[in-house]
Amino acid sequence: RGYPPQENYLFLGDYVDRGKRSLETICLLFAYKVKYPENFFLLRGNHESPSICRIYGFYDECKSRYSIKTWKTFCDVFNYMPACALIADKVICMHGGLSQDMMDANVDLRNKINAMQRPADIPDQGFLCDLLWSDPSENTVGFGPNDRGVSVSFGVDTVNQFLKLHDFDLIVRAHQVVEDGYEFFAQRGLVTIFSAPNYCGEFDNAASVLHIDAE
Repeated sequence: RGYPPQENYLFLGDYVDRGKRSLETICLLFAYKVKYPENFFLLRGNHESPSICRIYGFYDECKSRYSIKTWKTFCDVFNYMPACALIADKVICMHGGLSQDMMDANVDLRNKINAMQRPADIPDQGFLCDLLWSDPSENTVGFGPNDRGVSVSFGVDTVNQFLKLHDFDLIVRAHQVVEDGYEFFAQRGLVTIFSAPNYCGEFDNAASVLHIDAE
């Protein structure tokens, strides 16, 4: 629809480890953030973590093209990135998904999100881990184990309960390659957005972008 600052942009994470040009990708995104800080927003994905991007390509790219110090500096920046965003107080966005820590009716979720401490390492479990790692699953009721071996999976019932509890209209997340670039879950209560076509040269997936207007 347009470039910032005419339009606001929100990205959902995993800017590195997605091919041979991670450095160009992350530098361009950071440059946009510096130039348009009020119109350009970058959430953290599970690959914006030293333990993950050390293994899946970004470390090797930094080391071969520049230095290990370059990689460490990026990792320091990753620790400052936010993990969750709200749009018009009706749409909640994250890279991964829901957490059991978000289901307590006695906790003000919006305050909990705003109170998240940064910089932060990604823990092995809990609120921040789930925001970056959890997945929806048709086979899960409530919360259950995740096939990744990290975080949790959550079912349709959990999505519906969460939306009603916190008065949201939609959950927007990424984290899973989907054939059409987007995929709805829980009667359109959640949508997975994947914006990397032909993912890593191994998939024949399309890419998508979600546009939300004032209406």
